[in-house]
Amino acid sequence: MNLPIRVLVVDDSAFTRKVVSDMLGSDPDITVVDIARDGKAAVEKARALQPDVITMDVEMPVMDGLAALRAIMSERPVPVVMLSALTQEGAATTIRALELGAVDFVAKPSHSMTVGLGEVRDQLVAKVKLAARAKVHVPRLARPGVDGTAGGGPRPSSGVPGEAASRGERGHLGQGARQGAGPGEECDTVVVIGASTGGPSALNQVLPALPADLSAGVLIVQHMPPGFTKSLAARLAETSAIAVKEAESGDKLTDGVAFVAPGGYHMLLTADGEVALSTDPPRNGVRPSVDATMESAARVYGDRLVGVVLTGMGRDGAAGMAAIKAAGGRTIAEHESSCVIYGMPKAVVDQGLADLVVPLQEVAGAIVQMVNQIP
Repeated sequence: MNLPIRVLVVDDSAFTRKVVSDMLGSDPDITVVDIARDGKAAVEKARALQPDVITMDVEMPVMDGLAALRAIMSERPVPVVMLSALTQEGAATTIRALELGAVDFVAKPSHSMTVGLGEVRDQLVAKVKLAARAKVHVPRLARPGVDGTAGGGPRPSSGVPGEAASRGERGHLGQGARQGAGPGEECDTVVVIGASTGGPSALNQVLPALPADLSAGVLIVQHMPPGFTKSLAARLAETSAIAVKEAESGDKLTDGVAFVAPGGYHMLLTADGEVALSTDPPRNGVRPSVDATMESAARVYGDRLVGVVLTGMGRDGAAGMAAIKAAGGRTIAEHESSCVIYGMPKAVVDQGLADLVVPLQEVAGAIVQMVNQIP
Protein backbone atom coordinates (compact mmCIF):
# COMPACT_ATOMS: atom_id res chain seq x y z
CA MET A 1 0.00 0.00 0.00
CA ASN A 2 1.41 3.40 -1.02
CA LEU A 3 1.86 6.04 1.64
CA PRO A 4 -0.38 9.11 1.27
CA ILE A 5 1.01 12.24 -0.37
CA ARG A 6 2.02 14.68 2.37
CA VAL A 7 1.00 18.24 1.52
CA LEU A 8 1.83 21.59 3.10
CA VAL A 9 -0.87 24.21 2.41
CA VAL A 10 0.36 27.82 2.29
CA ASP A 11 -2.01 30.81 2.19
CA ASP A 12 -2.61 33.93 4.26
CA SER A 13 -6.39 33.56 3.91
CA ALA A 14 -8.03 31.39 6.58
CA PHE A 15 -10.89 30.73 4.15
CA THR A 16 -8.56 29.47 1.43
CA ARG A 17 -6.51 27.37 3.84
CA LYS A 18 -9.70 25.69 5.06
CA VAL A 19 -11.15 25.11 1.58
CA VAL A 20 -7.89 23.80 0.12
CA SER A 21 -7.21 21.58 3.13
CA ASP A 22 -10.74 20.13 2.98
CA MET A 23 -10.48 19.54 -0.77
CA LEU A 24 -7.18 17.71 -0.44
CA GLY A 25 -8.22 15.86 2.71
CA SER A 26 -11.27 14.46 0.92
CA ASP A 27 -8.97 12.22 -1.11
CA PRO A 28 -7.67 9.12 0.71
CA ASP A 29 -4.33 9.34 -1.08
CA ILE A 30 -3.52 12.81 0.29
CA THR A 31 -2.76 14.03 3.82
CA VAL A 32 -2.41 17.70 4.76
CA VAL A 33 0.50 17.67 7.21
CA ASP A 34 0.34 21.36 8.14
CA ILE A 35 -0.57 24.87 7.06
CA ALA A 36 1.47 28.08 6.79
CA ARG A 37 0.15 31.65 6.81
CA ASP A 38 3.01 33.35 4.97
CA GLY A 39 6.08 32.63 2.87
CA LYS A 40 8.54 32.76 5.77
CA ALA A 41 6.59 30.12 7.69
CA ALA A 42 6.33 28.08 4.49
CA VAL A 43 10.11 27.98 4.09
CA GLU A 44 10.57 26.98 7.73
CA LYS A 45 7.88 24.28 7.64
CA ALA A 46 9.10 22.93 4.30
CA ARG A 47 12.51 22.51 5.91
CA ALA A 48 11.15 20.85 9.05
CA LEU A 49 8.39 18.67 7.59
CA GLN A 50 9.85 17.85 4.16
CA PRO A 51 6.43 17.51 2.52
CA ASP A 52 5.94 15.71 -0.79
CA VAL A 53 4.06 18.66 -2.32
CA ILE A 54 3.37 22.29 -1.37
CA THR A 55 0.37 24.36 -2.46
CA MET A 56 1.40 28.01 -2.47
CA ASP A 57 -0.43 31.32 -2.64
CA VAL A 58 1.38 34.22 -4.30
CA GLU A 59 0.36 37.34 -2.39
CA MET A 60 1.17 36.93 1.31
CA PRO A 61 2.60 39.10 4.12
CA VAL A 62 6.14 38.81 5.54
CA MET A 63 7.39 36.91 2.46
CA ASP A 64 5.41 36.52 -0.76
CA GLY A 65 4.97 33.31 -2.71
CA LEU A 66 7.67 34.01 -5.30
CA ALA A 67 10.29 34.78 -2.64
CA ALA A 68 9.29 31.66 -0.71
CA LEU A 69 9.42 29.60 -3.90
CA ARG A 70 12.96 30.81 -4.65
CA ALA A 71 14.06 29.98 -1.10
CA ILE A 72 12.51 26.51 -1.14
CA MET A 73 13.93 25.69 -4.58
CA SER A 74 17.41 26.79 -3.55
CA GLU A 75 17.39 24.83 -0.29
CA ARG A 76 15.46 21.61 -0.92
CA PRO A 77 13.44 21.56 -4.14
CA VAL A 78 9.88 20.34 -3.58
CA PRO A 79 7.06 20.08 -6.14
CA VAL A 80 4.97 23.24 -5.75
CA VAL A 81 1.46 23.85 -7.11
CA MET A 82 0.62 27.56 -7.18
CA LEU A 83 -2.82 28.93 -6.29
CA SER A 84 -3.48 31.69 -8.81
CA ALA A 85 -5.99 34.53 -8.87
CA LEU A 86 -7.87 34.73 -12.16
CA THR A 87 -6.58 38.21 -12.97
CA GLN A 88 -4.06 39.59 -15.45
CA GLU A 89 -1.65 40.34 -12.61
CA GLY A 90 -2.26 36.91 -11.10
CA ALA A 91 -1.58 35.23 -14.45
CA ALA A 92 1.69 37.12 -14.94
CA THR A 93 2.89 36.19 -11.45
CA THR A 94 1.89 32.57 -12.00
CA ILE A 95 3.96 32.42 -15.20
CA ARG A 96 6.92 33.76 -13.23
CA ALA A 97 6.40 31.08 -10.57
CA LEU A 98 6.30 28.32 -13.19
CA GLU A 99 9.49 29.77 -14.66
CA LEU A 100 11.12 29.56 -11.23
CA GLY A 101 10.32 25.87 -10.87
CA ALA A 102 6.71 25.51 -9.70
CA VAL A 103 5.22 22.39 -11.28
CA ASP A 104 1.69 23.61 -12.00
CA PHE A 105 -1.10 25.92 -10.86
CA VAL A 106 -4.84 25.96 -10.17
CA ALA A 107 -7.35 28.78 -9.84
CA LYS A 108 -7.52 29.98 -6.27
CA PRO A 109 -10.85 29.19 -4.55
CA SER A 110 -12.76 32.33 -3.55
CA HIS A 111 -15.91 33.23 -1.59
CA SER A 112 -17.72 33.86 -4.89
CA MET A 113 -16.90 30.44 -6.33
CA THR A 114 -20.12 28.74 -5.24
CA VAL A 115 -20.34 27.22 -8.71
CA GLY A 116 -17.46 25.13 -9.92
CA LEU A 117 -15.86 24.28 -6.57
CA GLY A 118 -16.19 20.60 -7.41
CA GLU A 119 -14.24 21.15 -10.60
CA VAL A 120 -11.58 23.13 -8.71
CA ARG A 121 -11.35 20.30 -6.19
CA ASP A 122 -10.88 17.72 -8.94
CA GLN A 123 -8.19 19.84 -10.62
CA LEU A 124 -6.39 20.50 -7.35
CA VAL A 125 -6.33 16.83 -6.32
CA ALA A 126 -5.23 15.70 -9.79
CA LYS A 127 -2.45 18.29 -9.99
CA VAL A 128 -1.17 17.54 -6.49
CA LYS A 129 -1.02 13.84 -7.36
CA LEU A 130 0.77 14.65 -10.61
CA ALA A 131 3.16 17.00 -8.80
CA ALA A 132 4.07 14.22 -6.37
CA ARG A 133 5.38 12.25 -9.37
CA ALA A 134 7.19 15.18 -10.97
CA LYS A 135 10.93 15.68 -11.16
CA VAL A 136 11.69 19.19 -9.95
CA HIS A 137 14.29 20.95 -12.09
CA VAL A 138 15.54 24.20 -10.60
CA PRO A 139 16.01 26.72 -13.42
CA ARG A 140 19.23 28.70 -13.47
CA LEU A 141 17.41 31.91 -12.57
CA ALA A 142 15.91 30.39 -9.41
CA ARG A 143 19.30 29.62 -7.90
CA PRO A 144 20.90 31.92 -5.33
CA GLY A 145 23.15 34.63 -6.71
CA VAL A 146 21.52 34.68 -10.14
CA ASP A 147 19.66 37.80 -11.18
CA GLY A 148 16.11 36.82 -11.99
CA THR A 149 14.95 40.14 -13.38
CA ALA A 150 13.52 39.93 -16.87
CA GLY A 151 14.87 36.44 -17.25
CA GLY A 152 18.39 37.73 -17.71
CA GLY A 153 17.53 39.29 -21.05
CA PRO A 154 17.66 37.70 -24.49
CA ARG A 155 20.12 34.88 -24.75
CA PRO A 156 20.23 33.74 -28.39
CA SER A 157 22.36 30.71 -29.03
CA SER A 158 24.02 29.10 -31.97
CA GLY A 159 22.62 25.85 -30.63
CA VAL A 160 25.94 24.29 -29.68
CA PRO A 161 25.66 23.24 -26.01
CA GLY A 162 27.89 25.38 -23.82
CA GLU A 163 28.78 27.81 -26.62
CA ALA A 164 27.97 31.49 -26.11
CA ALA A 165 26.45 33.40 -28.98
CA SER A 166 25.76 36.99 -29.88
CA ARG A 167 22.32 38.23 -30.90
CA GLY A 168 21.29 36.65 -34.16
CA GLU A 169 24.36 34.41 -34.44
CA ARG A 170 23.81 31.23 -36.43
CA GLY A 171 25.48 28.82 -38.84
CA HIS A 172 27.87 27.09 -36.43
CA LEU A 173 26.15 23.72 -36.56
CA GLY A 174 28.14 22.01 -39.26
CA GLN A 175 25.57 22.54 -42.02
CA GLY A 176 25.83 26.31 -42.43
CA ALA A 177 22.92 28.68 -42.13
CA ARG A 178 20.02 28.18 -44.49
CA GLN A 179 19.19 31.33 -46.39
CA GLY A 180 15.56 31.98 -45.53
CA ALA A 181 13.39 34.98 -46.23
CA GLY A 182 14.80 36.84 -43.23
CA PRO A 183 13.25 37.93 -39.93
CA GLY A 184 9.76 39.35 -40.33
CA GLU A 185 9.31 37.95 -43.84
CA GLU A 186 6.76 35.31 -44.79
CA CYS A 187 8.22 31.91 -44.01
CA ASP A 188 8.36 28.64 -45.89
CA THR A 189 9.44 26.58 -42.87
CA VAL A 190 7.66 26.15 -39.54
CA VAL A 191 8.58 24.80 -36.10
CA VAL A 192 5.73 23.53 -33.89
CA ILE A 193 6.51 23.13 -30.17
CA GLY A 194 4.10 21.36 -27.81
CA ALA A 195 4.25 21.15 -24.01
CA SER A 196 2.13 20.65 -20.91
CA THR A 197 3.20 20.22 -17.26
CA GLY A 198 6.61 21.84 -16.83
CA GLY A 199 6.26 23.54 -20.19
CA PRO A 200 6.48 27.24 -19.22
CA SER A 201 9.87 26.74 -17.59
CA ALA A 202 11.05 24.56 -20.49
CA LEU A 203 9.89 27.10 -23.06
CA ASN A 204 11.73 29.82 -21.17
CA GLN A 205 14.93 27.87 -21.77
CA VAL A 206 14.29 26.95 -25.40
CA LEU A 207 12.88 30.21 -26.85
CA PRO A 208 15.61 32.55 -25.52
CA ALA A 209 18.21 30.24 -27.07
CA LEU A 210 16.80 30.62 -30.59
CA PRO A 211 18.52 33.24 -32.79
CA ALA A 212 16.64 36.35 -33.88
CA ASP A 213 17.21 35.49 -37.54
CA LEU A 214 15.77 31.97 -37.31
CA SER A 215 14.71 31.00 -40.85
CA ALA A 216 11.36 29.64 -39.69
CA GLY A 217 8.13 30.67 -38.05
CA VAL A 218 7.33 29.11 -34.67
CA LEU A 219 4.02 27.86 -33.27
CA ILE A 220 3.80 27.09 -29.54
CA VAL A 221 1.04 25.01 -27.96
CA GLN A 222 1.14 25.01 -24.16
CA HIS A 223 -1.76 23.43 -22.26
CA MET A 224 -3.05 26.43 -20.31
CA PRO A 225 -6.43 28.11 -19.70
CA PRO A 226 -7.53 31.43 -21.21
CA GLY A 227 -5.76 34.49 -19.83
CA PHE A 228 -2.59 32.68 -18.83
CA THR A 229 -1.34 32.10 -22.39
CA LYS A 230 -1.27 35.85 -22.98
CA SER A 231 0.97 36.29 -19.94
CA LEU A 232 3.13 33.37 -21.09
CA ALA A 233 3.61 34.97 -24.51
CA ALA A 234 4.45 38.33 -22.92
CA ARG A 235 7.03 36.74 -20.64
CA LEU A 236 8.66 34.80 -23.49
CA ALA A 237 8.77 38.01 -25.54
CA GLU A 238 10.76 39.65 -22.72
CA THR A 239 13.37 36.89 -22.56
CA SER A 240 13.72 35.91 -26.22
CA ALA A 241 15.52 37.31 -29.25
CA ILE A 242 12.71 36.23 -31.56
CA ALA A 243 9.36 38.03 -31.37
CA VAL A 244 6.63 36.24 -29.38
CA LYS A 245 2.90 37.00 -29.17
CA GLU A 246 -0.37 35.28 -28.38
CA ALA A 247 -1.89 34.15 -31.68
CA GLU A 248 -4.94 35.76 -33.26
CA SER A 249 -6.92 34.60 -36.26
CA GLY A 250 -5.39 36.09 -39.40
CA ASP A 251 -1.83 36.28 -38.06
CA LYS A 252 0.61 35.52 -40.87
CA LEU A 253 3.49 33.15 -40.13
CA THR A 254 6.82 34.92 -40.54
CA ASP A 255 10.46 34.05 -39.95
CA GLY A 256 11.71 34.79 -36.46
CA VAL A 257 8.23 35.19 -34.95
CA ALA A 258 6.59 32.78 -32.49
CA PHE A 259 2.84 32.53 -31.91
CA VAL A 260 1.43 31.04 -28.69
CA ALA A 261 -1.93 29.26 -28.98
CA PRO A 262 -4.47 31.09 -26.79
CA GLY A 263 -6.13 29.10 -24.04
CA GLY A 264 -9.49 27.70 -25.09
CA TYR A 265 -8.68 27.59 -28.83
CA HIS A 266 -7.03 25.15 -31.21
CA MET A 267 -4.42 26.95 -33.33
CA LEU A 268 -4.80 25.82 -36.95
CA LEU A 269 -3.31 27.05 -40.23
CA THR A 270 -4.95 28.04 -43.49
CA ALA A 271 -3.53 27.00 -46.86
CA ASP A 272 -1.78 30.36 -47.22
CA GLY A 273 -0.05 30.15 -43.84
CA GLU A 274 -2.38 32.22 -41.68
CA VAL A 275 -3.48 31.36 -38.16
CA ALA A 276 -7.09 30.22 -37.78
CA LEU A 277 -8.32 29.81 -34.21
CA SER A 278 -10.92 27.09 -33.66
CA THR A 279 -13.36 26.16 -30.92
CA ASP A 280 -13.72 22.59 -32.18
CA PRO A 281 -14.12 20.07 -29.34
CA PRO A 282 -11.05 19.41 -27.16
CA ARG A 283 -8.67 16.66 -28.25
CA ASN A 284 -6.98 14.47 -25.67
CA GLY A 285 -9.11 16.42 -23.19
CA VAL A 286 -7.40 19.73 -24.00
CA ARG A 287 -7.88 22.84 -26.10
CA PRO A 288 -5.45 24.03 -27.40
CA SER A 289 -4.23 20.65 -28.60
CA VAL A 290 -0.71 19.94 -29.85
CA ASP A 291 -2.06 17.27 -32.21
CA ALA A 292 -4.49 19.73 -33.83
CA THR A 293 -1.77 22.28 -34.58
CA MET A 294 0.80 19.75 -35.78
CA GLU A 295 -1.65 17.98 -38.08
CA SER A 296 -2.79 21.29 -39.54
CA ALA A 297 0.81 22.44 -40.06
CA ALA A 298 1.72 19.12 -41.69
CA ARG A 299 -1.05 19.57 -44.25
CA VAL A 300 0.19 23.05 -45.16
CA TYR A 301 3.98 22.81 -44.83
CA GLY A 302 4.65 19.12 -45.50
CA ASP A 303 8.36 18.31 -45.29
CA ARG A 304 9.29 21.90 -44.38
CA LEU A 305 8.25 21.33 -40.80
CA VAL A 306 9.98 20.57 -37.49
CA GLY A 307 7.90 19.14 -34.64
CA VAL A 308 9.04 19.34 -31.01
CA VAL A 309 7.39 17.71 -27.99
CA LEU A 310 8.54 18.82 -24.54
CA THR A 311 7.63 17.78 -20.99
CA GLY A 312 4.01 17.01 -20.17
CA MET A 313 1.44 14.48 -19.04
CA GLY A 314 -0.55 12.37 -21.46
CA ARG A 315 -0.24 11.63 -25.17
CA ASP A 316 -1.04 14.94 -26.87
CA GLY A 317 1.47 15.44 -29.66
CA ALA A 318 1.96 11.78 -30.60
CA ALA A 319 -0.61 11.84 -33.42
CA GLY A 320 0.72 15.22 -34.53
CA MET A 321 4.29 13.96 -34.69
CA ALA A 322 3.06 10.96 -36.71
CA ALA A 323 1.46 13.39 -39.18
CA ILE A 324 4.70 15.39 -39.42
CA LYS A 325 6.72 12.22 -40.06
CA ALA A 326 4.23 11.06 -42.70
CA ALA A 327 4.59 14.43 -44.46
CA GLY A 328 8.38 14.11 -44.49
CA GLY A 329 9.07 16.57 -41.67
CA ARG A 330 11.58 16.29 -38.84
CA THR A 331 10.86 15.58 -35.17
CA ILE A 332 12.46 16.17 -31.76
CA ALA A 333 11.41 14.82 -28.35
CA GLU A 334 12.74 15.96 -24.98
CA HIS A 335 14.81 13.32 -23.18
CA GLU A 336 13.36 11.80 -20.02
CA SER A 337 16.28 13.09 -17.93
CA SER A 338 15.17 16.72 -18.18
CA CYS A 339 11.37 16.28 -18.23
CA VAL A 340 9.28 17.38 -15.26
CA ILE A 341 6.74 14.78 -16.42
CA TYR A 342 7.85 12.20 -19.00
CA GLY A 343 4.48 11.55 -20.62
CA MET A 344 4.03 13.34 -23.94
CA PRO A 345 7.65 12.80 -25.07
CA LYS A 346 7.44 9.15 -23.95
CA ALA A 347 4.40 8.58 -26.17
CA VAL A 348 6.38 9.97 -29.11
CA VAL A 349 9.53 7.97 -28.37
CA ASP A 350 7.67 4.72 -27.68
CA GLN A 351 6.07 4.90 -31.14
CA GLY A 352 9.42 5.54 -32.82
CA LEU A 353 8.31 9.00 -33.97
CA ALA A 354 11.32 11.01 -32.77
CA ASP A 355 14.22 11.64 -35.15
CA LEU A 356 16.16 13.08 -32.23
CA VAL A 357 15.79 12.70 -28.46
CA VAL A 358 17.77 15.31 -26.52
CA PRO A 359 17.78 16.91 -23.06
CA LEU A 360 16.19 20.33 -22.73
CA GLN A 361 19.42 22.30 -22.95
CA GLU A 362 20.06 20.86 -26.42
CA VAL A 363 16.58 21.36 -27.88
CA ALA A 364 17.18 24.86 -29.27
CA GLY A 365 20.38 23.76 -30.99
CA ALA A 366 18.60 20.77 -32.49
CA ILE A 367 15.82 23.02 -33.80
CA VAL A 368 18.29 25.40 -35.47
CA GLN A 369 20.20 22.49 -36.97
CA MET A 370 17.09 20.88 -38.42
CA VAL A 371 15.82 24.19 -39.81
CA ASN A 372 19.19 24.80 -41.46
CA GLN A 373 19.13 21.33 -43.03
CA ILE A 374 15.91 22.09 -44.91
CA PRO A 375 16.95 23.19 -48.43
